[in-house]
Amino acid sequence: MQVLGAVPFFAGLSQQQLEGIDKRMVSLSWAAGDPLFTAGELADHLYVLAAGQAKLSQPTPSGQEVVVDLLTPGDLFGALRILGQPVYPETAWALTTTCALRIDAHSFREILAEHPQVALRVLDDVAGRLAQARSDVGQQSTSTVAQRVATTLLRLADKLGQERSGNRGTLLQLPLSRADLAGMVGSTEESVSRVMSRLRKDGIIDSGRRWTAVLDRDRLAATAEMDG
Repeated sequence: MQVLGAVPFFAGLSQQQLEGIDKRMVSLSWAAGDPLFTAGELADHLYVLAAGQAKLSQPTPSGQEVVVDLLTPGDLFGALRILGQPVYPETAWALTTTCALRIDAHSFREILAEHPQVALRVLDDVAGRLAQARSDVGQQSTSTVAQRVATTLLRLADKLGQERSGNRGTLLQLPLSRADLAGMVGSTEESVSRVMSRLRKDGIIDSGRRWTAVLDRDRLAATAEMDG
């Protein structure tokens, strides 16, 4: 119930209303590295992440997987044909032991019919995703790799970061590879590695095998906004 209450679509619903939604959902779990669903499969379910971390990736023409988003508890993901997506555009991978709630298209339609405010939020979300997709395309054509890396690190810090004690910055404790980050910013692994090395040398970030820390948010934000 706490997980459902954290989903923006369901904000403001009563306990009784959330219980009605919960009854329509199935709880499932996956081990780290397992796919929750695969790009190209028929889009029959939406998911709400209940515990753990997951990533969404898209296949490229060369057969590589490009990470497009990272998921945390409360995030709604997946796709439905009734929302205009006949197949899943991405593959969802469990980064850690992961639990999610799954709902089918028929049950989701019932929820939209019962709760008009949820239906309106779904429409707003679809419109927002279309606008974001256009913005991402425009940003990749006009911004530098350094700007895109900095912007992505700031977004991840806001979504997944944990403040470290002693004013030592924000910690991202997740297995995000250079290839994953390159996919998220639309660049090559080599270019992203050079940017990360420069940010680390300048004392703006620090990083290890399975973690990254934002040490100086102001300077990272300045990097994201700089010209050229």
